[in-house]
This record gives sequence, structure tokens and C-alpha cells, in this order.
Amino acid sequence: MSRAGNHSGNDAVESSSAALRRAPSPRAPEANRFNALHAGAWWLWALGLAAAASRTTNPLLLGLLVGVAGYVVAARRTDAPWARSYGAFVKLGLAVLAVRLLFSVFLGSPVPGSTVLFTLPGVPLPDWAAGVRIGGRVTAEQVVFALYDGAKLAALLICVGAANALANPVRLLKSLPGALYEVGVAVVVAMTFAPNLVADVGRLRTARRLRGRSTGGVGAVLRVGLPVLEGALERSVALAASMDARGYGRRAPVPSGVRRATTALTLGGLLGVCAGVYGLLSAAGAGYGAPLLAAGVAAAAAGLRLGGRGSVRTRYRPDRWGARAWLVTGSGVAVAGALIAAGAADPAALHPGVVPLEAPTLPLWPAAGVLIGLLPAFVAPAPTTPSTTPSTPTPTPTPEVPPRREEPAP
Repeated sequence: MSRAGNHSGNDAVESSSAALRRAPSPRAPEANRFNALHAGAWWLWALGLAAAASRTTNPLLLGLLVGVAGYVVAARRTDAPWARSYGAFVKLGLAVLAVRLLFSVFLGSPVPGSTVLFTLPGVPLPDWAAGVRIGGRVTAEQVVFALYDGAKLAALLICVGAANALANPVRLLKSLPGALYEVGVAVVVAMTFAPNLVADVGRLRTARRLRGRSTGGVGAVLRVGLPVLEGALERSVALAASMDARGYGRRAPVPSGVRRATTALTLGGLLGVCAGVYGLLSAAGAGYGAPLLAAGVAAAAAGLRLGGRGSVRTRYRPDRWGARAWLVTGSGVAVAGALIAAGAADPAALHPGVVPLEAPTLPLWPAAGVLIGLLPAFVAPAPTTPSTTPSTPTPTPTPEVPPRREEPAP
């Protein structure tokens, strides 16, 4: 009796633990097609990090921004082809940083400096090229200035790469307003070119490696380049054929006055958004940037709503902009707002001195504002992964074989 009670208790404990393993976390449920995070939220979060990176040249803050983006990508990246492009954007950022340093060393820099590191052989230039030099002395101040400038651009590229790795481009196209559908197709195809290119190159390199062929060198790159371009052309033709089969380009009859109002509101709103963003990113336009951006967004939204009347298009299972999407977007906006406020309050902390050289320091409350960007790693739906918990196999009962009856020999 006690043995049976122990067995039943163990079964109850195992069933309850299995139910707890299957139950999703209240903070980050497993992603599926019904609760997947809106693709626009990922892009707004990444653009917030990029805006924050554009406001500083402090290498410590830039490294913190890159670390935040990398952690979120590692925590919420799926196995889709476009999700593998983040490493390529990191390599591109490092290449940009290296090129910026080489240009500063060989072509000089407008930053004066007195700490000479080494001197390169100079090339004499004509009088009309005054102010430009090739070679000459290389100072520590110009190298550090180029390092800061290249690190800012590299951080921008890595933040954009995070959006490419996390956002589904097809779902982003489906979520666009009807008035921007045609433009959105071109934008989405342009955004998916780099991830698909990276996926194709990796697939072809793996195929060549399995066949025992070399994957390095100029010859291997040329042999891989043609199939990659051919695959991109085939995808473009297939996309055009599928769009034509689905009735792409159909328009509903719209009065001419509505069309003119739509054009005026959309163009005026987009110009206002561009001017407002420029004001927010520049130090001189912090006063008029926010009101102009808000007015531009309102005008553009009104124009897009009017323009949507002419689009005969329906959405199947549209993505919902839920509370988690607001949290992800708000984290990116908070990071950008923290760096903008820090630049207005203490610009010296965000831009370390180069002449004379100063060691960069990590400002505490701007760094805490950057850490808000980690919020998507905890609130966004987690990608579905196969369970790694070993399950105890149920023993299969062995069928009883009747004993063989021996017949007497004749």
C-alpha cells in the first residue's frame, strides 16, 4: 500500500513539474504567430539606440550600446535566414572603423596634435591641393579622434544590424499602411538584400567546403559571387510574379481633392519629420526639434489614413501592437532621450577631449539610461527552442511468447 502511494506521489510530482516546464513565463512567453512582437517595434527600438549612438563619441558609452544590442539579439534572435546577418553587420562596423583609422593615418586629420607617434614618408602635392597631405607625421590626437569618430559610425551600423536580425521583413511589409505599400515593397526588398546575401554566401561556402573545395581567396569569392547574384535575381522575379498573381497595383476610385490633400499632408508631414529628427540629433535644434517632429508625425498620419482609401488590399491575421510592443519601443525611446538629455546637461561627459588628450570616463546616469535598452530581452516573446530536458522513456511491455511445443520425431 505504501509502495503504491509512493508511486502515485512521484507521478503527481513529475506531472506537475512537466506542466511547469511547459507553462510559458509570465514575463516572456514563447513566440508564435499569434503573439510575435510587431516588427515595427524592433525597428523603433533599434533606431532609438542608433540615435543615442549618434549623440556621443565616448567609447565606453558606445561599447555599452553595442553590448546592449548584442545581448538582445542573442536572447531574442530566431533561426530565420535574416537573423544571421547580425555578425555581418558587426564585421562591417569593424571594417568601417579600420578604414577610418587608415584614412586618418595616411591622409591626415584636421585635428592638431603635439604627441607624435611616428612619421610617414610624405608625397609632395601641387599648390591647388593646399590643406591636403599624404603621409607626414601621425599624432596620437588625430588617431584618437579618428577612433572615436569611427566607433560612432560602427555603433550606428551595429544597431541597424540588430533590427535586421530581429524584425521579420515580411511581417513588416504586411503592417505598412495601404498608402505606403508600393514604397514599402522597395524598402523591404532593400532591407532584406543584406540578410539574404549573407545567408546565400554562407550556404554556398558550406557547399564548397563539403565538396572539398577552398572557400578562401579571390578565386573562391568570384565563384561564389555569381550564384549569389543569380539567386537574388531569381528571388526578385519570384516576388514580382507573386505580387502580380495577387492583384498588386489595384486602386479604388478616389476623388481628386482627396488625392491632393493626401499628397500635401504626406509630403509636408515627412518633411516635418525629417526636420524634427535633424533638430533632435543636432545640438542647435533641440528647442524646435520635438514640436516639429510631433507636427510632422500628425500630418503624415493623417495623409496616410486618407491615402489608404485608394488601396484595395486586405490583411490576413494582422500583427497587433500590444503592451509588449509599447515596452520595447519605449525602451529605445528612453535610451535616446537619456543621451539627448545628457548631451544638453553635460556635453563634456559624452564627448571626451582630444586636444589635450583625456581618458574617457563612464558617466553613471547616461550609462543607466543605456541599460534600459535591455528591456526587450526580458519582455519580448522568446523564440521557440526545442526542449533539452531528457525525458524518461516509457518501457514498452514485451509481449509474452507462448512456449514452443516439440513434436515427437517419427
